[in-house]
Amino acid sequence: MPQRLPSIDTSCDGHVHTRFCHHASGEMEDYVRAAITCGLKKLCFLEHMEVGVRYREVTWLTENDFDDYFREGERLRRIYRDKIGIGLGVEVGYSPGHLDTLRERLANRPWDRIGLSFHYALLPGQSDHLNLLSRKEENIRRARDLGADSILSHYFSSLIDAVTQLPADVLCHLDAALRYLPNLTYSPDHLEQIDTLLDLVRQKRLALEINTSGLPIRGEPFPSAAIVAKAVQREIPLVAGSDAHRPDDVGRHFDRLADYIRQAVCP
Repeated sequence: MPQRLPSIDTSCDGHVHTRFCHHASGEMEDYVRAAITCGLKKLCFLEHMEVGVRYREVTWLTENDFDDYFREGERLRRIYRDKIGIGLGVEVGYSPGHLDTLRERLANRPWDRIGLSFHYALLPGQSDHLNLLSRKEENIRRARDLGADSILSHYFSSLIDAVTQLPADVLCHLDAALRYLPNLTYSPDHLEQIDTLLDLVRQKRLALEINTSGLPIRGEPFPSAAIVAKAVQREIPLVAGSDAHRPDDVGRHFDRLADYIRQAVCP
């Protein structure tokens, strides 16, 4: 009997950032208008929440920022309610040692979606955090010096703990760590960690994000086709996200997702 292909709703972009996160451009309304132009039925903002990170830049929202974010989101819902659904979500970054604070902050607001990720790692012998998803040469050099293999092991083990410890709806860009490091490979131990992580995602009833920001970076979304196939085997729901950091990126490459998933499952 042929394998049943999974579905993915490409009428909703579930991962969008704005100027509130300090490293994207554009107002929330710019993204809403872009989504309407794209013909989307829903747009979900997923702004960054981080706690306890020591890094030279602030790339996340304060509580005051989130107050403004919700006020503006509610205003846009009133204006555009007949044209598009608007979700107000959060991308929470795993931070060991600060889990109680993260849980408290998450519990204090009516999120439409909680996306889970891990961007900043404090590695042995380091005094400040390494941005695991950065394209900046300083971060790439540090990653090379520290060793990609050990960093990836730390990344996947941290995601395993994050899925276990934090409330969430979606696991974001599962294999995006060190995405700008050339010739990146996964060891058998990494693949075993990914299997453990996917088992937990299924157990916790999370969805897995197919993040199209990977296409211009490496020619396929995050996660890779091999990981998507593993997720489909476990019947993990798939959701679409552009990871837009400017309005023009809303819904980018969504027209390629159905074929990508089909080829991942039936190569």
